[in-house]
Amino acid sequence: MQKLLLAVDKLSTWVGKAFSWLIVVLTLLITWEVFSRYALDNPHPWAFDVMSMMYGTLFMTAGAYTLSQNGHVRGDVLYGFFPPRLQAGLDLTLYILFFIPGVVALAWAGYNFAAESWVINEHSNITANGPPVYPFKTVIPIAGAILLAQGLVEIVRCIVCLKEGDWPPRSADVAEVDIAKLKEMVHVKDEDIAKLDAFVTKPNWSHK
Repeated sequence: MQKLLLAVDKLSTWVGKAFSWLIVVLTLLITWEVFSRYALDNPHPWAFDVMSMMYGTLFMTAGAYTLSQNGHVRGDVLYGFFPPRLQAGLDLTLYILFFIPGVVALAWAGYNFAAESWVINEHSNITANGPPVYPFKTVIPIAGAILLAQGLVEIVRCIVCLKEGDWPPRSADVAEVDIAKLKEMVHVKDEDIAKLDAFVTKPNWSHK
């Protein structure tokens, strides 16, 4: 079971990291478009559409990856003080009541949305001769399906935690800097920081 959970984690991570390169491409595209518009006086009418599609694709494909890293925003003020079983119970309830219906609706509606776009060979109408939209709309059901798979994995984790009283391990990846771990790495204690603060704010000039 744990191998299956981690396999879905790896899939979500791979998708998230693969599409994260769109940040680099988007940055280069915006830079070139600004230079082309203001320095060369040669703006590209398709640039705005492509930028919007790239950003939307990046946003949607990052959802499952963020969920696999337990990185979505939640009310941690009280949640972090709850025991694991209570956390799992709350998460499981919210997944069943809100997450599953919402993501299923997203994937189903996105499928119909994309299918219709392919049938009519839809192009953007924001500018003349706009780029095709159907590849971008196809991302919606695909990203929804991957997010749904990751959500089912998280539901299994909740059930395991309810049974065993502790959260099962998940695939680890780059995370925000943990101050406590950083202090351990550089062998700094809170007392040392307090002494340094006292020295900086009230320096001892007696040696002068």
